[in-house]
Amino acid sequence: MTIHIEGLVAIAIFYLLILCVGIWAAWKNKHSGEAEGTDRSETIMVGGRDIGLFVGGFTMTATWVGGGYINGTAEYVYLPAYGLAWAQAPFGYALSLVVGGLFFAKPMRSRGYVTMLDPFQQIYGKRMGGLLFIPALMGEIFWSAAILSALGATLSVIVDINIKMSVVISALIAIFYTLVGGLYSVAYTDVVQLFCIFLGLWISVPFALTNPAVSDITITAVKQVYQSPWRGSIHKGDTWVWIDNFCLLMLGGIPWQVYFQRVLSASSANYAQVLSFLAAFGCLVMAVPSVLIGAIGASTDWNQTSYGAIPPKDKDQADMILPIVLQHLCPPFVSFFGLGAVSAAVMSSADSSILSASSMFARNIYQLAFRQSASDREIVWVMRITIFVFGGLATLMALVTGTVYGLWYLSSDLVYVIIFPQLISVLFVKGTNTYGSVAAYLFGMVLRIGGGEPYLGMPPFIYYPGWTVEQRKHHVTGEMEDVVIQKFPFKTISMIASFLGNVAVSHLAKYLFESGKISHKYDFLDAVVSKHSGEIMDKTTLVTRGNNIGLSEMAPVKPRLSVTLAAAFGTVGEAVTLLSNSPERSMRADANVLRWDYKRKHIQLVLIG
Repeated sequence: MTIHIEGLVAIAIFYLLILCVGIWAAWKNKHSGEAEGTDRSETIMVGGRDIGLFVGGFTMTATWVGGGYINGTAEYVYLPAYGLAWAQAPFGYALSLVVGGLFFAKPMRSRGYVTMLDPFQQIYGKRMGGLLFIPALMGEIFWSAAILSALGATLSVIVDINIKMSVVISALIAIFYTLVGGLYSVAYTDVVQLFCIFLGLWISVPFALTNPAVSDITITAVKQVYQSPWRGSIHKGDTWVWIDNFCLLMLGGIPWQVYFQRVLSASSANYAQVLSFLAAFGCLVMAVPSVLIGAIGASTDWNQTSYGAIPPKDKDQADMILPIVLQHLCPPFVSFFGLGAVSAAVMSSADSSILSASSMFARNIYQLAFRQSASDREIVWVMRITIFVFGGLATLMALVTGTVYGLWYLSSDLVYVIIFPQLISVLFVKGTNTYGSVAAYLFGMVLRIGGGEPYLGMPPFIYYPGWTVEQRKHHVTGEMEDVVIQKFPFKTISMIASFLGNVAVSHLAKYLFESGKISHKYDFLDAVVSKHSGEIMDKTTLVTRGNNIGLSEMAPVKPRLSVTLAAAFGTVGEAVTLLSNSPERSMRADANVLRWDYKRKHIQLVLIG
């Protein structure tokens, strides 16, 4: 195996630049939020909520424009059976950001949440929040593993270095600067990475287009030259599949912590919306060079190149068309610069996913579910440990699991059919409760898994209308096998069923308990009779009057006092109260006054009636 020294030097310089920017961002913002009294853990998670339009727009765009985005777009444009018509990611994710900005960014940011799971735990309780954490974690970890695996394969194509070594080095760099600076390091490195992606790919396109082996892409778009036209087409029998996949990208791209981490880090709710719209435009712009590279691959006479007479699609290397074009149709110095772009794309997504997974675990699982009395320093260390653990887990899966893409496909589907309908419920639908949430969780999971997953070799046990059997080559063994293909839009139907199940079961449970048809003692989830929404959220005592918690019912309190007061209220007639930051302010609760004596650190209960 020949190692290209120039390529290694180029990659080393790029990685060193990213590492230095990450460390600089951490140093620059090490005291951020201290003046406002913001916890260090919250600063790591949401960057002190002072991310501006410039950095915020870049980091939100870079979150979507990853290795899978640019490689996958080029691959689908290149493949004869698909073409541009099936390259849905650019428009799907762009519309996802538009929909997220229009409907989800403002309510999430204005209510001061720290993670995507906060509203679920606020409405449905900490146990349901833990259940919803599972598909969210799976999505982030499998996504990181998939793009790290793609990076290793890309580096091996152009530089001829060991795949495992390249994956480990890339992961270590991303983990290190994420450990040091949290969201600040991730955001600032995203600016550099997105610039490298844009510059690297656009520099490569003119050289590839003018290569003598490449035909006019405007002709190959509509006429068959070396393969089917790269414009592609949608056959009548595949229409519902196309719609199902597009809905998955457009709506399933919303309920991800990597997106809401940027939304919640914005300096205001309006800024959060603007960031989403800027990122939508950025996704479309960044997809253009990938589309052109895929079209170039479909317009190339590979017999005239150093690659050989057999096209990549016939060697089962269509997923590597972007690095292959960079290597064989561009000069060496251009291909190495393009390689830096691919590496940047991968790292910009991997660091975000690792930070998102650790943020949800530290806050929603460790702190709110198990250790409500945990100090801020303790939460910070939990985050650091889980960043390392989740990063290591993603790296290990990228190295040893041949089905990492299939695992990500399935987990992203579960995010769509389970989390998205419940996110709509907690933000916009009144009256849903934990019973409906559990039912929706089960409905969505069974209906989606029941449809099978061909990439994992998982056969269906629910055969939806229009299913067919096709012969396909196994991606690991290379053997031909019979695969059941679902032509029905079962993913979107599963999502809708999950949403309707949540609403129906919630109202049924409420009716049965409130009418007395089921004894109150059987409300074991405390979802109807005993309102769980008085549970303590970090820095906030949540008070409920009915089914929804309004903005006027939320007041900040001192972090260390909220837990003490919550414990006391549990023994003083289940008092429902709000506490402000002022230690001398007393709040009325029914006919009594509860006063926090700051000096003596105890509660005085004074009768006034």
